[in-house]
Amino acid sequence: MARGKAWKTDLNPRVKDIVSGAAERGLFLAAEHVLGEANKKVPHEEGTLENSGTVSVDPRELRAAVSYNTPYAVKQHEVDMRHNDGRTHKWLENAMNAEADTARDIIVKALRKEL
Repeated sequence: MARGKAWKTDLNPRVKDIVSGAAERGLFLAAEHVLGEANKKVPHEEGTLENSGTVSVDPRELRAAVSYNTPYAVKQHEVDMRHNDGRTHKWLENAMNAEADTARDIIVKALRKEL
């Protein structure tokens, strides 16, 4: 199979739709998993930061993103402040690194299910 995006043009259109759909679902599920793990360490006082966590998938580029949407999310993530109850800065980065293999397995499982 060709490298990069070229594989999409080498496939029968029906197969391409199946593979793309499975990859998109796998990416979403993998990102949801990372978000769940990240939320176990996100700084938590009232839950606003944790509740702002979201997953998005770009189906055209087959990319997923996990993000938090508060004015202070970046500062809380990057600056080593005092946090309660085992919560910590770099919660998202740490979750992404720790869960990379599991995220890969989730994507592979979604693809295998369709193929």
